Amino acid sequence: MIYIVDHQDSFTWNVVHQFAEFDKVYCSNYFDIKEQIIKKAHTIVLSPGPGSPKDYPESSKLYKKYKGKKKIIGICLGYQQILHCEKGNIIQQKRIYHGYQSEVKVTNKKSIFSKKFKFKVGRYHSLKLKEPFYSNNFEITMRCSKTNVAMAFENKIDDIYGFQFHPESFLTPNGKILIKKILSA
Repeated sequence: MIYIVDHQDSFTWNVVHQFAEFDKVYCSNYFDIKEQIIKKAHTIVLSPGPGSPKDYPESSKLYKKYKGKKKIIGICLGYQQILHCEKGNIIQQKRIYHGYQSEVKVTNKKSIFSKKFKFKVGRYHSLKLKEPFYSNNFEITMRCSKTNVAMAFENKIDDIYGFQFHPESFLTPNGKILIKKILSA
């Protein structure tokens, strides 16, 4: 089972529908986390949402509790939430990307995706990871082809993955393939 933490975003149910193609999904609001159900889940997904990671302390607690114990996937705000918990600095971008399609490239040979492979992805964010960023076992694996902004990370040791973009968006034509690959990693 996949447990999705809803950060009250309009995209969350698109995320739910995408993940439901692979397994049973349970979704609850970030302020109403169901521990008994999470214990049964093999994967936790931190959804997109408004605001910044510091606005969701319960999601930070959940991440820290299950890091290394369950597969964790972060999407947009969820991606930022994980990096925030790993002492990453999340900052305002100069340009806001809401409903914007970008090309991202796989930049790391340690990635579960093929190095130099490119994807078109849907972006809906005004925040980004300030670099340099260093954290044990975390590798930035995808970057925007145009701006070089970090767009994905992997931590294969603790089974943690994140996308700054939205794999569930119609602007990400290969989103289903990306999620399938992560879930089977």
